[in-house]
Amino acid sequence: MPFEIVRNDITKMKVDAIVNAANPSLLGGGGVDGAIHRAAGPELLKECMALGGCKTGEAKITKGCRLPAKYVIHTVGPIWHGGQNGEKELLTACYRHSLELASAYQCETVAFPMISAGAYGYPKDEAMTVAVDAITQYLNDHDLTVYLVVFGHTEFLTGKKLFRDVQEYIDDVYAETHVQKNVEYARERLWHSDERAALELDQALGSAFGEAQAAPKPMSPPKAASMPDLDDMLKKADKGFSEMLLELIDQKGLTDAQCYKKANVDRKLFSKIRSNPAYKPSKPTVFAFAVSLGLNLSETKNLLQKAGFALSHSSKFDIILEYFIRSEKYDIYEINEVLFHYDMPLLGSGAN
Repeated sequence: MPFEIVRNDITKMKVDAIVNAANPSLLGGGGVDGAIHRAAGPELLKECMALGGCKTGEAKITKGCRLPAKYVIHTVGPIWHGGQNGEKELLTACYRHSLELASAYQCETVAFPMISAGAYGYPKDEAMTVAVDAITQYLNDHDLTVYLVVFGHTEFLTGKKLFRDVQEYIDDVYAETHVQKNVEYARERLWHSDERAALELDQALGSAFGEAQAAPKPMSPPKAASMPDLDDMLKKADKGFSEMLLELIDQKGLTDAQCYKKANVDRKLFSKIRSNPAYKPSKPTVFAFAVSLGLNLSETKNLLQKAGFALSHSSKFDIILEYFIRSEKYDIYEINEVLFHYDMPLLGSGAN
């Protein structure tokens, strides 16, 4: 089932369970802990008092009381002491034990905050990495929809080399596109003012337009167009997105489940695509399958075309995906971290 990073107030999430980044007493505190207790009302404190606290890395569950969520899972994250005191293992345990509790109580949807990334001082980019790794590892073998809830626009990626590489690629592509547009504009103006200079420019650029101007050919009269046969055109109609996707899954030696899980796509959505040859997915969904199948850039463009899309250098979303595909980086959750930072649609996890 899908995993999605969202910006929201966790106390407003309409899910089966929300996770509380609690302190060991479970009696409330600041940050997310205090916000959840305030929203849930005094009934939550009464339930927590009966639990007898909670150790770091472990998790306990209560009812959601006045919250939209049915349950609150309380887990205690580690305090950051430099990273050499088992912080990563304890933080991973927080996510794992919380998810195990959610499964035991038959929850289908769970929302996490960023555990330990506030007052406990865990570096935000490292906390994000631990959260994503722990959640996605659990989802490989379990059917849950999990949300990682971030309040506001927190910078998780700016210190990472990956982010810097993506930003550099975006800048390069935008610069190249801008230069091309400027050259075209200059060429067009030159043809209106100095044809000889324009011709020399076209020849220097090696453009087809310049070659045509250098050696003009007499135009022959157009031939009478014959009407195409409709039945013949229909017979030659190309396969659609659904058919091509299923063929690619077989070619890559994947099962359906392996493919839609790697694409971060819901099983129900995949069933719609499989059962409806005319299904038209969203662009992020097409990219999600391209990533899950490890397609190269040419194959990705072809798959996009089957769904009625094209890769555009006018779209920052497309440029980011092009960077990852060219670099053969096919970790969909890593891609989604970058897309999340740029306020772009995430891959998979959507409704279409």
